Amino acid sequence: MEQVQDKKVYRVQGFTCASCAAQFEENVKKLPGVRDAKVNFGASKITVYGNPSIQDLEKAGAFENLKIYPENQEVRMEREPFWKRRETIQVGVSLVFLIVGWLMGESYGEKSIPSVVSYLLSMLIGGYALFRKGLLNLVRLQFDMYTLMTIAILGAATIGEWGEGATVVILFAISEALETYSMDKARQSIRTLMDIAPKQALIRRGDEEIMVPVDEIQIGDIMIVKPGQKLAMDGVVVKGSSSINQAPITGESIPVAKNVGDEVYAGTLNEEGLLEVKVTKRVEDTTIAKVIHLVEEAQAERAPSQAFVDRFAKIYTPAILVAGFLVAVVPPLFFQADWGDWIYRGLALLVVGCPCALVVSTPVSIVTAIGNAARNGVLIKGGIHLEEAGALSIIAFDKTGTLTRGVPVVTDFISLVPNKEKEFLGIAVSIEKNSQHPLASAILRKAEEEAAPIQEVEDFTSLTGKGVQAKVNGVLYYIGSPGLFEELLPAGIPDETKKTILDLQKQGKTVMVLGTEIEMLALIAVADEVRESSKEVIQRLHELGIKKTVMLTGDNRATAEAIGKQLGVGEVQAELLPQDKLEFIKQLRSDGSKVAMVGDGVNDAPALAASTVGIAMGGAGTDTALETADIALMADDLKKLPFTIRLSRQALRIIKQNITFSLAIKAIALLLIVPGWLTLWMAIFADMGATLIVTLNGLRLLKVKE
Repeated sequence: MEQVQDKKVYRVQGFTCASCAAQFEENVKKLPGVRDAKVNFGASKITVYGNPSIQDLEKAGAFENLKIYPENQEVRMEREPFWKRRETIQVGVSLVFLIVGWLMGESYGEKSIPSVVSYLLSMLIGGYALFRKGLLNLVRLQFDMYTLMTIAILGAATIGEWGEGATVVILFAISEALETYSMDKARQSIRTLMDIAPKQALIRRGDEEIMVPVDEIQIGDIMIVKPGQKLAMDGVVVKGSSSINQAPITGESIPVAKNVGDEVYAGTLNEEGLLEVKVTKRVEDTTIAKVIHLVEEAQAERAPSQAFVDRFAKIYTPAILVAGFLVAVVPPLFFQADWGDWIYRGLALLVVGCPCALVVSTPVSIVTAIGNAARNGVLIKGGIHLEEAGALSIIAFDKTGTLTRGVPVVTDFISLVPNKEKEFLGIAVSIEKNSQHPLASAILRKAEEEAAPIQEVEDFTSLTGKGVQAKVNGVLYYIGSPGLFEELLPAGIPDETKKTILDLQKQGKTVMVLGTEIEMLALIAVADEVRESSKEVIQRLHELGIKKTVMLTGDNRATAEAIGKQLGVGEVQAELLPQDKLEFIKQLRSDGSKVAMVGDGVNDAPALAASTVGIAMGGAGTDTALETADIALMADDLKKLPFTIRLSRQALRIIKQNITFSLAIKAIALLLIVPGWLTLWMAIFADMGATLIVTLNGLRLLKVKE
């Protein structure tokens, strides 16, 4: 219990890079009274187990001038414009001194005092933060890019290359500032989610209506939402009707009609009617709050490629340091080469070896892709799931509620006595209105559409597993399966009617019969309605190169085959229990294939958990879907699936491009050291250019649309 009580989450302002975030995490862990700490660089948050003060935490982050805020205060965090930030101003001043130093060098020679002093000031102002981190790490024998840069710049000054040293400082500072800016840009997609829901709402308490901050709204309060206003809380409509634009949560572009009894979500827009909504969740439990929390957690979860890069950088950075030392020392010591020349080459190696581009190549892509997906109504719960979705080859679908609406409808009402349709439909609905059977609701809806008359019934009895019976106007009627009438009728079902029933069943419909003990009066065919989008989605997935689509259902084979054929699904597996679905998913994965399971998250939970990627439908409506799935389609809309696959593939492609490009640039620059063609400023330019290119490449994921 104590574990949970002393867990606190804070927002952090001022992170410039992933390695600084890791350093901050280490510093916080060493604070007295802290048992553990975990930094989420993507979301700029830290989770602390213990009771340190905010001052203690800021002291642990003083090396980067970090500001700490309680988690629920994120909205009030000031965002400074890029050009007003301290580091941007420092770069500007440093640049002025660099230009002055160069002009002085042209007039009085590069080794003259005015030139050296200008370069020195340029280095100290532009590289203040860099030196502070680099020297601290050097003392602690922690080798990262700051250590490499600090040694390289101090080395350049020692051998009299003041101009080059100052240029390296400026270019590195620009690269850092741009990296911070791009990560902020990527995180912005989450901040837009945070600002969706209003911070206060009009609440009726007793006879008065008052504006109440969302933190103070209680479950059961009545919230009044006027046309054109956003909802501040999740709830159920108790009065009024309207159409609600749910795009911020579900990504649906078309407003949804809401009436009394319907669920509504915080952050959605009331378009036309006045609504009274009974609040059902506290502000921290609303769907939008859960989505934000899950998206931020997702960004903290390392994708396989990010884990690889982090492991690689841990070995790579010290290796570069050793290589730089050997390049500077071995040729002069053993081959009588020029010390100045080879020390310079060793320093260039340190600069070009800096792993900035490599380290930033993955997180920026993942943060951007997950943020873009969330804005489009798709919740991806981690970098690992984003990468897995990009590699899928098989997608299995649950039928009911996923490929179909999960709501039965009457497709055919065939009267076996001419011109008696309406009368028989009236008798059927009069009997079925007392029934609890799911198919009864389909008959009730059909009768409503046809305005069929409802009559009083007597002696209603349920015949378990067969149907129901009741008296209408003194006549005993039965509604049930064809098997019931096979037993009831003295001569059984006529051949012609049998053929009609069989034809309807082949179309994937369930057939019920209305009749008496002596004759059959009408056939009622009911089917689970297929979603309009399902066929198009299956087709688009095949076009995207998904090798196989499978439909899994507990329905009978004839119904399942008929629906599978209608939708163009590659394979149909029918009459399955939940454990059979689980076994089938395991079997599909046994040869190493990447398999997704798409379901509604309730009875499909075992299969969702067993698949490579579990994708739940309608995450906005069910907590189970949000919790069990790796990816949740917030709208009850399969059309988001091809978009998710495309976005994941694009993310995977960009991550691979970024890692390959970063390593290739390093390799080329390292080869240039051998003939001595690589200058210090060229080395930093290659490093900065690579960082900038991989960052901008990652931000391209913001542009992936449906």
